[in-house]
Amino acid sequence: MSEIPAKATESEDPSNSGRARAAGDLSDARASHGTPASDGTSASPVPARSAAADARDDRDARDDRDARDDRDARAARDPRDPDATGFGSEEPRPGEPLWQSKPPGSIYDYIKVASFSIGPDGLVDQWSLRAEQVFGIPAARAVGMDPIEAFIDPDLRAQGQRKMAEILDGREWTGVVPFRVPDDSDEGGRGKDGLAEVYVMPTRTEEGEKAAVCIVVDVRTLRRMETDLAASQAIFGQSPFGFLLIDTDLRVRRANQRFASLFGGTPDDHRGRGVHDYLARPEAERVAATLRRVLESGDSITDMHVTGFLPGSDERRHWSVNLYRVHSGSGRPIGIAWLGIDITARRAAAREAAAARRNLALLNDAGARIGNSLDLETTARELLDVVVPGFCDLATVDLYQGLLAGDETPPGLADGSAELRRVAFSSAVSDAPFVGGGAEVAVGAVHHYPFNSPCADALRTARVQHVPGEDGGLVQSTLAVPMVAHDTVVGLAQFARTKGSEPFGDRDRELAVELAARAAVCIDNARLYRREHERALILQRSLLPPGDPVAAGLDIACRYLPGNSSADRHSEVGGDWFDVIELPGHRTALVVGDVMGRGLRAAVAMGELRSAVRTLALLDLEPAEVLSALDEIARGLGAPGGVQQATRAARRPREADLSEVYLATCVYAVYDSVTRRCTFANAGHLPPVLVEPGEDALMLDVPPGMPLGVGGEPFEEVEVELPEGALLALYTDGLVESRDHPLDEGLQAFVGALTDPTRPLEDVCDHVLTTLDTHHGEDDIALLMARVQGLPADSVGDWTLPREPRSVGRAREFARTRLQSWDLEALVDTTELLVSELVTNALRYGEGEIRLRLLLDRTLVCEVWDSGLVQPRRRRARDTDEGGRGLQLVGLLSAAWGSRRTPRGKTVWFELPLPDGETTLTDPAEALLSLF
Repeated sequence: MSEIPAKATESEDPSNSGRARAAGDLSDARASHGTPASDGTSASPVPARSAAADARDDRDARDDRDARDDRDARAARDPRDPDATGFGSEEPRPGEPLWQSKPPGSIYDYIKVASFSIGPDGLVDQWSLRAEQVFGIPAARAVGMDPIEAFIDPDLRAQGQRKMAEILDGREWTGVVPFRVPDDSDEGGRGKDGLAEVYVMPTRTEEGEKAAVCIVVDVRTLRRMETDLAASQAIFGQSPFGFLLIDTDLRVRRANQRFASLFGGTPDDHRGRGVHDYLARPEAERVAATLRRVLESGDSITDMHVTGFLPGSDERRHWSVNLYRVHSGSGRPIGIAWLGIDITARRAAAREAAAARRNLALLNDAGARIGNSLDLETTARELLDVVVPGFCDLATVDLYQGLLAGDETPPGLADGSAELRRVAFSSAVSDAPFVGGGAEVAVGAVHHYPFNSPCADALRTARVQHVPGEDGGLVQSTLAVPMVAHDTVVGLAQFARTKGSEPFGDRDRELAVELAARAAVCIDNARLYRREHERALILQRSLLPPGDPVAAGLDIACRYLPGNSSADRHSEVGGDWFDVIELPGHRTALVVGDVMGRGLRAAVAMGELRSAVRTLALLDLEPAEVLSALDEIARGLGAPGGVQQATRAARRPREADLSEVYLATCVYAVYDSVTRRCTFANAGHLPPVLVEPGEDALMLDVPPGMPLGVGGEPFEEVEVELPEGALLALYTDGLVESRDHPLDEGLQAFVGALTDPTRPLEDVCDHVLTTLDTHHGEDDIALLMARVQGLPADSVGDWTLPREPRSVGRAREFARTRLQSWDLEALVDTTELLVSELVTNALRYGEGEIRLRLLLDRTLVCEVWDSGLVQPRRRRARDTDEGGRGLQLVGLLSAAWGSRRTPRGKTVWFELPLPDGETTLTDPAEALLSLF
């Protein structure tokens, strides 16, 4: 017998008699017309109902009516009660059928229930569609099968046959039966095993024969449902997350205990509520729209962030919500599952982590951007470029005025009221200093803070002070952070945030202190560097020639530019130098050099080399000999034992630290104003440039040689005759070389700038510095220019005397005559006496011819030449000595005297100042008497 649905009646609440009539009418109709059952089985005649069946129907009707009355009462009290209307189902309306034509959405959607009937012969005579689904056997095959032989295991068939006999004898039976489904495709013929709960009800055919109707339920499906229900109850009830079931009207149908513990009450108290009961209107509208989208599309939502407040709390909470649509067993959407977790602590931790990452990035940025310059103001601006707007909205930096002036200890550290200069200001909201942070102070202005002010307290205690903003002002709060470097406060940094920004916290205070400390160290380093730079610059300038050099037969002009004179950034002083040294015989030594390296060491090495050059020049050595001696001295600068130790070290592999190696380039030239000939020697320096009248400038071909300090190579000399009015230029590499202009390009530009040698030398120097790129500040620049002006022929007296006693008298006569022609009668007596002494010495101790030369320029110079190599030596004569007082007399009467070697012997000379009304000449008689 198949499942037989009850026929729908017009009665809203059918009685037992109505139900009986509906069942009778349905059975009569099926008996007369042979209508098939709803599950596809062939209908059989319905047997007469027994009294027990009628009693059961009456009891079931009463239970249904009582349950419906109870549900109607609860619906009247609370129309949102899901038990009143049936969660996920529709309430029948008056006048409509009691049963639905669509899937009912009941438990039968989940469990497998089937029916079949057994005829009097014990064979299947009806097989429902549900039976086909449960057992997998079509009705055409199942009808006529012996259920015991077909489905029961052979070991249990005997017991099954006995039970079948009892059933056909009219007895009801209920039990759990293991079965197997025959499978022809299985080689063993065993098929699939199953377990079913069977309810067998005896019945009779139309002929009155005994038969049975069997209701079968798949037990394994029931067990799985029990397990799933227990698991869902455990998850829903014991979940640490808030769990909601929301119906299609977006009302809460069920809430778990975790959700109720957060929002108050019991889980039942939240039934029927909507999202507007928990969230503020804008957030609730957003969440409701999301719920509708999930309900309509079926797409789940993961990690949706919801913000709200718990009842009785003002703390903003954050939840992460997962949403997915819930379906009935038939696949019909019945609502939405809401799974939420409180992520407020996680969000706070994430904000803390983000703040820590931001602060770390800010510190990394500060380390990369602060301290790239050794300028105090630039370093302060670099600090503000880092903090605005990443850390604050407005910021200033004040430094002690005494620190900027170069004082060792800035005054006023005790009370914090010393004068400060505002060196930097930055704002992300306006271009004016803060409003509400005290009186406005312009950048560059000198000011001080009152003793009782927070800023003065920060400077006094070296601790951060929090300064609240004034009412009506732009600033919300300010951090006054002292800038401390090496336990010394060098200034004050102020970081301000405007109203509406996040207030400063403890982490912000620590970050501000760290940023200010880093900037303070860089500023202190810049201060120390500035002090060292200024001292080195003073030392370097003190070692250069003071004023404008003057030389016989030359018009001199020079320029010196330190490396930072025209640059925005500071660089260390270099070792460039130049010098103009007057030599005997109205000759002049021109020197330009460059010590490799920068800083105080280079300046000191330059001073030592310049002093050595002047000393060697006074010995009247040849240019190549001077450079050879300088090379020895330069190597000695880097050796602990001096020149001798350096000489020994040159014979073995050098083991000294490279930082102690001093290298320098130098060009040394000696100009003779009488002959207008110039002798050059070069030690790795750039070549001199010569501009002859009417000709283009050219670089002289002077062998460069090795730099000073390398050693081991001799230096060569080149002698060049300079025409009258020619221009000679000596320079260092800073003039012609920079990062933007290579050396070759700079040399060509320099040669091209020397176009008019007839202009005044000062104008020529200015033109060169203006034309060339001299403002790069990368290196020092030294420029020495000289215009040739040889001695006139009438200013030179030159005679050759034979080696005989009469030459002494003739020398006096030549000298007297020439001095009288020069209108120098005041010098005649002294000159005759000294010439007589020098010529007499040449006759007695010298060799070869004697040459007498008088030179008139700014002073009078007398020279006596001979071929002897023995240099005269001044000694103090005893009272009993008849001779030995000649050189003493020369030293007393002359302004200067000396001797020098020449390629063919030696020259002894003396110099007398010209009478100008101010210079007092020594009386020869008094000088002679002073010797005794």
